[in-house]
Order: sequence, then C-alpha cells, then structure tokens
Amino acid sequence: MSEVFDDSTLTEIAHLICGDEPPLRYRKGYEIAAFFQRAGWDDVPEYDNTPRHRWARELLKERQEDGTDDAQRAILRLANRLEYHNQQQEYHATLKRLNEILVLDGRRIGEDGGHPVLVRCEAGFEDEVRRLPRVELKVSVTEVVSDPQLAATVQLRLDEARTCYEHGAYTSAVIMLGSLLEGVLAHAAQVRVAAVPMPKPLRSMGLNDFLNFAYENKWIEYDAKLNSELIRQYRNLVHPLAEKQKGHSPNRDTLDMCWPVVNATLNDLAATATATATATATATATATASPVPSSYRAPADRSRGRNPTASAQRPSPAFVARRRPAGGTPTGT
Repeated sequence: MSEVFDDSTLTEIAHLICGDEPPLRYRKGYEIAAFFQRAGWDDVPEYDNTPRHRWARELLKERQEDGTDDAQRAILRLANRLEYHNQQQEYHATLKRLNEILVLDGRRIGEDGGHPVLVRCEAGFEDEVRRLPRVELKVSVTEVVSDPQLAATVQLRLDEARTCYEHGAYTSAVIMLGSLLEGVLAHAAQVRVAAVPMPKPLRSMGLNDFLNFAYENKWIEYDAKLNSELIRQYRNLVHPLAEKQKGHSPNRDTLDMCWPVVNATLNDLAATATATATATATATATATASPVPSSYRAPADRSRGRNPTASAQRPSPAFVARRRPAGGTPTGT
C-alpha cells in the first residue's frame, strides 16, 4: 500500500526538490525531471518551462492521485546519499529539513541497511518529537557495570530505547528500559558486598526484588525505588495479554516519566559503587596496618566507662556518595 501525504507536505517536498534556498541542492528544470527518473519514476514528462516549483508539485500530486508510490520514491531519493556526490553540506541540510516536514505528517526518515526508509512516528514539531526528558544521565555505563561485555550490552539497549522513542515505538522503548534496569541491578547484586542479605537465590529474583534489595543496601535512593515501579508495570506489557487487560498502551508521556527514573537509578548506582569502593579500600588499609601489641590496652573513658574509640564507624556507602563531588562522564542519554 502506497503512502499518502498531505498536500502541504507535497508542496514542501517540491521546494526541497527545487532547492532554491541555500545550502539545499539547486536543480534546474531539466535536472528535476532527471531527479524523478533517478527516483524510479516511469514516463517522466519533459520540463515544460512552467515555474519549477509548480511543475514539481503538480507532478507529485498527480502521481499520488493515480495511486502510485512515486511521491514516496521522490522523498526517499531526497534522503539518499547517492544524490549528493561531493555535496555533504547539501545532503545534511536536505535531510534535516525533510524530517522537519515529514514529522508533521507522522513520518520520519530512518535507515535499513544503510538505505533510507520511511518510518511512522508521532506527528508533531521536530523539536518536540525528538526531545528526551531533561533529567540527565551524569555517568557512563562503565561506571555502573564493571563487566565490559555486559556494559556494552547495556549501552546498546539504551541506544535502542532512544531509537524507539524517537520513532514512536513507545512500548518497545519501555520494555527495553525495564530489561536494562533489571540487568544492572542484577549485576550489582552479584558483585557488591551487601550488608542486607539477598532474600532469595539470584536466579529467582525479579525486577521488584532487585529494586528492594538495592534500596535496603542503600545503593539507590527511595525516589528511584518508588518510581521504578512504573517501569516494572509497563515492562510487563511485553506480554500482549497484559496490555489487553490493562487497556492502555505506553505513549510518549509514559516514556517521559520512565526515562528520568532509569537515569536517576543509574546515577545512584554509580555514586554508591564509588562510595563502596572507597569504604572497602579504607577497611583494607586499616586491616593491613601495623598490628597493635597484644599487651596494649586503650585507656578507658572514665566519664562513660568505655573505650572512646568504640563509637567510631566506617562511612556508609550512602554517606560517601553524598559527599562525592558533583559531575561525571556525560553520555547524552
């Protein structure tokens, strides 16, 4: 089934084909006819010296009314790098403007095997559709996940979730976020020394168990634990029957609420990983220091009847995390 575009979309596409505004690629009348041929059109008429934009627009409209997919072919040719030999600036300017036009009509240019394709997305202005929530991920994935192979997998899922978000695949995006969140929490449970024991074997734990376990060990804060419940609920929509029973599908607003929670959780895990390492290093240094002679006894605190050093405690991971300097390695997620 061929794509059907609004008349205003075809009018703007005709402007791009003509390329009257720099840095777009300018095409003369006969070059427009040649462009349509390169796009795969059959029986392209010769340019008849009418105003170029009017001629291109009328051809686009006629072909769409005839039920062909020639308008789509022309759009994809505009997005094809092969159309811009030694014209990189013109290519990027055209692609940017093309997406700004198409997104108002509920489409975007994507790629499949290096070739441009049309992708359905939520209709709106370009900056609104592509904008991600402003809660920033302040750390790199490698600061959260020490296993390089797992870190690469987590980063890939973050990237794929962003791609899904940008193209309106909101159910896929939230499922991807839920899976990576469970993965990093399971990794933390495996590699960190926990003050509170695990409630069940690792293989039997789910996302909710990992969230509670991380919170009880002060690896994440309460707001991250509480709000991650939203991601857990939507992640369960990987089962179509669950989505049918809820009668609701994730939308852009859903992702705008879920994404900051993932960022906050990863920020917490990175901060407490550093704090835990610092506390462990301190304890190790203390244990390897010169031993106190067995004959030595600390003087008693006469006012309290006990050793004055007995109340000294190691800094907790949460305490060290709060005192950690601000900043980190930004990832742009």
